[in-house]
Amino acid sequence: MNEHVQGAGGAPLFNPLSPDFIRDPYPHYDRLRTIDPVHVTPFGQFVASRHADVTLVMRDKRFGKDFVERSRRRYSDKIMDEPVFRSMSHWMLQADPPDHTRLRGLVVKAFTARRVEDMRPRIQEIVDQAIDAVIDRGHMDLIEDFAFRLPVTIICEMLGIPEDHREVFYKSSRDGGRLLDPVPLSAEEIKKGNEGNLMAQMYFQQLFELRRRNPGNDLTTQLVQAEEDGNKLTNEELTANIILLFGAGHETTVNLIGNGLLALHRNPDQLALLKARPELMEGAIEEFLRYDSSVQMTGRVALEDIDDLGGKRIPKGETVLCLLGSANRDPAVYPDRPDRLDVTRQNVKPLSFGGGIHFCLGAQLARIEAEIAIATLLRRLPDLRIDDVENPEWRPTFVLRGLKRLPASW
Repeated sequence: MNEHVQGAGGAPLFNPLSPDFIRDPYPHYDRLRTIDPVHVTPFGQFVASRHADVTLVMRDKRFGKDFVERSRRRYSDKIMDEPVFRSMSHWMLQADPPDHTRLRGLVVKAFTARRVEDMRPRIQEIVDQAIDAVIDRGHMDLIEDFAFRLPVTIICEMLGIPEDHREVFYKSSRDGGRLLDPVPLSAEEIKKGNEGNLMAQMYFQQLFELRRRNPGNDLTTQLVQAEEDGNKLTNEELTANIILLFGAGHETTVNLIGNGLLALHRNPDQLALLKARPELMEGAIEEFLRYDSSVQMTGRVALEDIDDLGGKRIPKGETVLCLLGSANRDPAVYPDRPDRLDVTRQNVKPLSFGGGIHFCLGAQLARIEAEIAIATLLRRLPDLRIDDVENPEWRPTFVLRGLKRLPASW
């Protein structure tokens, strides 16, 4: 099958920014897995939709990120002159060893299971404060008033962003997600990306100055000290990775909490079950991750010719897009009605946090944040209703799947 495989009625099989796809990508994934499991897009990217292929690509040393070359191929040699692309080229998320190993090694200690477990009381406190602030109103936006505040506060605290600076972060727009989408950015979008990136760089440079003068027990202080060590981290790498940690540290968790709450309210039997049996919450979080992942895709580049991936030959330098959301519903791995939400499902091992050397640093933190947020909401506002579960407003991005707003009342 070639790149012109069409879906039903002549529509392209993979059109991730179409409103229909953003509303519900899962029927599209079903078609891809069935008809063309390693699909070639009009842009020449390979799209892997089955669990086995996705897992292989994420873990196999013959695939990497090769961000600079990949971006040049896609845009032009001049693309690295754009500040936002320069910045992204230093992200550990886009780096290959040895740079990746060095960068990740500098921050990994802040995210150990032990450190994250110790944050439980603080996470509980923030969740309770968010509910206290709205409980008498009888209504709120579950995204802005609830899901958003927790991870932003936690990542601000971890990064040592002073409390009186945070209001701007609570208000900051959530439209950066397009940078990660597999559809090329327009000149206008690149310009917006540059503006956002330069604002962030300006802010974090000030924060570094502050932490050089007043060191704290936070990640920024730790990284500023590594930068002074000279061979560990350049200033550009430091800035880029703080921007990455800030974004990754809240964008995805907001979506996990929002998508999880929507899924529960669309499945009242599961909601009732979870209220009756709160001890199911830890397993339920894995099911939310599987059922409607906050991150729908991750990409890799073939570092050598790959003879056979799902029946296709992948030439060196070509991109493979791994559809995490599709792999999470592959009947080969979840034979029991993968399209159904089941908070008691056993052996759930979602690929939502990626895999291989880029496995999400904050996976455990995200799980605990979502667990405490959702459990506390069900306990404290048991009669909460989402205003419109049928047609909620999704953000117009594909890689980061989440809701723009989710009004609810009680």
